Amino acid sequence: QVQLVESGGGSVQTGGSLSLSCAVSRGMSSAYVMGWFRQAPGKDRELVAATSRSGVYRYYDDSVKGRFTVSRTNAKNMVYLQMNSLKPEDTAVYYCAANSADWSTSDGKPLGTFSSWGQGTQVTVSS
Repeated sequence: QVQLVESGGGSVQTGGSLSLSCAVSRGMSSAYVMGWFRQAPGKDRELVAATSRSGVYRYYDDSVKGRFTVSRTNAKNMVYLQMNSLKPEDTAVYYCAANSADWSTSDGKPLGTFSSWGQGTQVTVSS
């Protein structure tokens, strides 16, 4: 099964930036739709960004549109999440996840479910 390891979390002030990375091993990243989820204390895990296998198609939750950018380098088996203009409500544990299903070009988001997960990395934004 594919293995995912996140890095790059930390603490910043409001308006700051952080860049998260996800290293994919035991499989080719190009075989998977990749997503970034987050879970804040007391809240459900939510999908904030995703990218199709080729990286051509991208999905963003409305709460992060214009501030976050998801990208991938399949040759290096890496997926990234650049987070700018961070807000306190972005505080959460961020998870990288892999999905072997297809991408819905009509809906602009992944199909199926994400079945492989990283261990998560904490992002804290202070006001």
